[in-house]
Amino acid sequence: MKLDITFLHQQFGKLFEGHLLEELAQVGNYMEVEEGFVLMRPGGYIRSVPILLSGSVKIMRADADGREALLYYLGGLDSCAMSLTCCIDRKQSEITAIADEKTRLIAIPVEKVEEWVCKYPSWKHFVFMTYQKRFEDLLGAIDQIAFHKLDERLLGLLNRKMKQCGCTTFTITHEELGQELATSREVTSRLLKQLERLGKVKLSRNKIELLATAIS
Repeated sequence: MKLDITFLHQQFGKLFEGHLLEELAQVGNYMEVEEGFVLMRPGGYIRSVPILLSGSVKIMRADADGREALLYYLGGLDSCAMSLTCCIDRKQSEITAIADEKTRLIAIPVEKVEEWVCKYPSWKHFVFMTYQKRFEDLLGAIDQIAFHKLDERLLGLLNRKMKQCGCTTFTITHEELGQELATSREVTSRLLKQLERLGKVKLSRNKIELLATAIS
């Protein structure tokens, strides 16, 4: 799909000024990706920065042994602060970005990111706000790890998924949840069974329903 100025005004008219939208129409690349599509991998050089229009992308970071933990989710009109940092500094990616559902986005060439910071006040504000939002997300992740037990972290993760997708039933395996929590599938399964006995969740094959008693 070729980007046109009318479409961009509908999406970003209250966010970006007109001249920026005109440039975005010229250089932006509209993409639709399915659930599970990998946008970024560790070690790769970032050649474009995504701005999500709809859907959800999860940002993961791996340790030296390859175990991954969830850092944060991206939703509509979000961008990835780590992508912005890597492209400005010409660094290799240190994160994995995976579509958590069907997602629509616009990819912006890396060479435009720094140029637009100097050229357009609205883009500079957007970049700073992106850093602020991701900083708050990371603080929340640190708080979960430092001050909450694993069952509380699991419930917190399910609530974040609910708010991200606007639904209470998730199609996800226990292994995938364990990866996001940086723990094993066996531990995750045991905690989910415990939450089911407490009336917090309802489990079925590869599906988890978050019940009203667990919603915060």
